[in-house]
Amino acid sequence: MTSTILVFITLAGCSLFAVALFALHKSIRGGAAQNPRIQPISVLKPLCGADDQLESNLRSFFEQDYPAFQLIFGVEGSSDPAIKLVNKLAAEYASVPSKLVIHDGKKGINPKVANLRAMLDSVDHEVVLISDSNVQAPSSYLRETVAVLGRERVGLVSNLFVGSDEDSLGATMDNLHLNGHIAAGVGLSHHLPGPTLVVGKSMMFRRSEFESLGGFESVASVLAEDYIIGRMYQTAGYKVVLAPTILKNINRSLTVGGFWRRHLRWAMLRTRLNPGLYLLEPLTSPLVWGVLAALAGAPVNLALFMGIFLCIARDAMFTGYLRGTAGLARCLPYSPLKDGLVLAIWLTAPFKRHIAWRGHRVRISSGTRLFSEAPRYAQEPVVVNEVQLASGI
Repeated sequence: MTSTILVFITLAGCSLFAVALFALHKSIRGGAAQNPRIQPISVLKPLCGADDQLESNLRSFFEQDYPAFQLIFGVEGSSDPAIKLVNKLAAEYASVPSKLVIHDGKKGINPKVANLRAMLDSVDHEVVLISDSNVQAPSSYLRETVAVLGRERVGLVSNLFVGSDEDSLGATMDNLHLNGHIAAGVGLSHHLPGPTLVVGKSMMFRRSEFESLGGFESVASVLAEDYIIGRMYQTAGYKVVLAPTILKNINRSLTVGGFWRRHLRWAMLRTRLNPGLYLLEPLTSPLVWGVLAALAGAPVNLALFMGIFLCIARDAMFTGYLRGTAGLARCLPYSPLKDGLVLAIWLTAPFKRHIAWRGHRVRISSGTRLFSEAPRYAQEPVVVNEVQLASGI
């Protein structure tokens, strides 16, 4: 009887992973147009400090194989170390139209949205792409993504990303979690009833449609701006889809503490968006499946082995699919440790009330509503300084 329980859970778990992987594959290989209509694109790049491999990340955008686009970089404050790098690359790629917006961060409690709102006045084109600073893109990124936006009733296009280039333990666990659990959730959400998961590392939309739905003003004081933007489009009847391009999320030197803080913030987001669903999250963990098997009468050592095996199997399947097998064997032994920390984070998140993010400490409430601990809005008008870096040819 106990061996039957273990075999059943193992087969069921592997089958679930296979279904999620197929859903992911189907979502990103849905077939983009071969010859998309050329539409000028404004790419918004919110920056804050010097991320891992920031230069190569930004360089991949200057080298896009697309005939009509502009790059707009936004930073809070004139002392940000990313400014020097942006100036260097803009001079090197003088044929690519680019602008740098330096602002005071007072256009939203959410620092990323405040950055985006400050950049918006510099946008020249109807099609807008938001892309995070730690994203590295192949040269086909803009061309393939705008092709998907041209499909019927598509309002918002996102992209899947793969964590890569890990050197530290924290980065290894983070990349495994991004490539396994999170990628599986994103893939399944595109084929199940309910909200489609949108990750804000890459979002393309038409500015006029976005502003008619509420624009950045409607998400300036919430933490889960990407999720809510996705809901805005779905509620309005638009399709939210994945483009075929897989982006690299460069994550090299994150510490274990950084891993804890990042996923604690994400868990705080989920528990406030859907508390009922959040309570069920542990049921997606193979380690919990092992505990349940032991409670059902299976030998503890075999149940523990099964949980560890399924943790590794999930991360091996998804990481292998998204980025190949190079370096995979070195990472997989940390899968059970990562899942154990994620369960500890799940227990902690409902009791946390404040987050520290990008140099800002704010209180988070239901619906991921953010509140400043001290007034951040000055009485005088917000000053935004736009620097034209290159005019293009």
